[in-house]
Amino acid sequence: MHESWATCTVAIIALTSICSLLGFRDPNFRDKHLFSVREILAEKQYHRLFTSALLHADWNHLLLNMVTLYLFGRHIELGFGVWQFWLIYLAAVLGGSLLALWIHRNHDYSAYGASGGVCGLLFSYIFLFPGGSIVLFPFPIPIPSWLYAILFFVGSFLALKRQVDNIGHDAHLGGAIIGLWTTAALEPEIVHRQPKLFLAISALSLLLFVYLVKNPLFLPLSSFLPAARRPKVKPEKPTPRDTTLELDAILEKISRSGMDSLSREEKALLNSASEKYRRRSDSDGG
Repeated sequence: MHESWATCTVAIIALTSICSLLGFRDPNFRDKHLFSVREILAEKQYHRLFTSALLHADWNHLLLNMVTLYLFGRHIELGFGVWQFWLIYLAAVLGGSLLALWIHRNHDYSAYGASGGVCGLLFSYIFLFPGGSIVLFPFPIPIPSWLYAILFFVGSFLALKRQVDNIGHDAHLGGAIIGLWTTAALEPEIVHRQPKLFLAISALSLLLFVYLVKNPLFLPLSSFLPAARRPKVKPEKPTPRDTTLELDAILEKISRSGMDSLSREEKALLNSASEKYRRRSDSDGG
């Protein structure tokens, strides 16, 4: 009786909904558990890699993730067991958080949402239940799941590169990749069932990492503060740590691509810092 309800899947939905509701009502609770690069790296608050998946920006964000989690997660739990479901979900949450942490390591970046874990379950479902179809919202036309996987991966990469919305495409990609690879480790036969699709997704994943190593995201800090995914706060004067993070990113960019690759804002910040240190040096010498 309990098995038909996919008890574990429902429990995660209930826990996530409760924590998200607490976050809606209590900004302090939300701030203590959301994904924040500064707190994770500087304060070593590693629990945020997981607890951020229990929070959401609003009811629409929560509803979309929870409906998707139930639609695909319950099949994995009922078909392959609770522990396998848990491993895939938690590994995908961690994978999404770690990719976001690496990409935004030089940015003052915050985010929340279960999208990484949900995308991991979705990709796991595509390989565990081949031959199915998925409806791409808002279009009511089902498309083959293998085609959805390719379109999802390519579309998420292009959106990550453009950075024109408030969606955490980095967490989506990291969750999908780790969810798939975790599923392959637990159920190796899925590679033999769809070898071309598995190799295509794995190859795209490796190309993504190579691209991000060669072309890290060095945009102004304000570009990484999406309003829909982090608390609204009053603008603050940049702290010395903020400036240091920006300068580190600029110097790394120069070492990779040269001075000509800097934007006008980056050159201005570098010149300002150089002038500041020159004046300090002259003052010490005098």
